[in-house]
Amino acid sequence: MNRRHALRHIALISGGLALIPSCDFGKEDILAAYDKLQITPSLKKLLASISDTIIPAGEIKGALDLEVHDFILVMVNDCFNEENQKKFSQGLQSFSSYVKESSGKAFDQLTTKEKEATVLETAQLKGDDSEEGRTKESIAYFVNTAKRFTIQGYMASEYIQTEVVPYSLIPGEYNGAVLISDLQKPRVNG
Repeated sequence: MNRRHALRHIALISGGLALIPSCDFGKEDILAAYDKLQITPSLKKLLASISDTIIPAGEIKGALDLEVHDFILVMVNDCFNEENQKKFSQGLQSFSSYVKESSGKAFDQLTTKEKEATVLETAQLKGDDSEEGRTKESIAYFVNTAKRFTIQGYMASEYIQTEVVPYSLIPGEYNGAVLISDLQKPRVNG
């Protein structure tokens, strides 16, 4: 065996052994793409479930299929000021505990009707100057922001714009020799 190869292997093995104690697999890591929001994978999964409740899959794909929750997080991370990012993050983190207190179950364990009712209820929460009131206000802010960006991200997605409601440039095509009864469904965007 070549001494250089043996020394290289020993160096790699000892370096790897030195790094093993620093690996902590116990806590949840914060996703680096959303550095201003401090989002963990479980919070991202909760947001995905909420966006799927807002626009579920049916005959066409839903918000979860189009990964609209990533759009929501990117918009809040990149376009909101620091105060609104903090309010959104607090609302997202407080949402699951609020749902658990009010319904006795985690959001993912609720039925579809209960999820819809919960989203509608939390969107209308009113806050006051107390700590609980500020928490309710941040939850309502979070849910309303998530609803707004779910709809925006869904309608602006490539799937919707190309397959469901095809976009046609204005003024569009002109064919003067077509009977009105032969026309296809109207195009929404032009």
